[in-house]
Amino acid sequence: QVQLVESGGGLVQPGGSLRLSCAASGSIFSINTMRWYRQPPGNQRELVARITSGGSTNYADSVKGRFTISRDSAKNTVYLQMNSLKPEDTAVYYCNADVRDTTISPYNYWGRGTQVTVSS
Repeated sequence: QVQLVESGGGLVQPGGSLRLSCAASGSIFSINTMRWYRQPPGNQRELVARITSGGSTNYADSVKGRFTISRDSAKNTVYLQMNSLKPEDTAVYYCNADVRDTTISPYNYWGRGTQVTVSS
């Protein structure tokens, strides 16, 4: 009964910027940690960044200083601002969230992903 929908992916040149959004909807009681993962072609899915309900953040070493995760709790939305993009950032980016539904049951939800391609 909870859905995560990513948006904002696309094709950008190296050095460019892109902003991803993920909106959660449905029978939500609360959202705790929200995360962005990515899966490069032919590789395993990896954690890119995460943010807690209190605003604490963590980043993969490969994106530190270039990516910023943020959230708008009132909108149940998490963002990933990606700057100084590199070809190795090319991947399908997935939103993930720890959610309590309106029965107060805890679940982990995934979005279906959005493609980010960094190429000249």
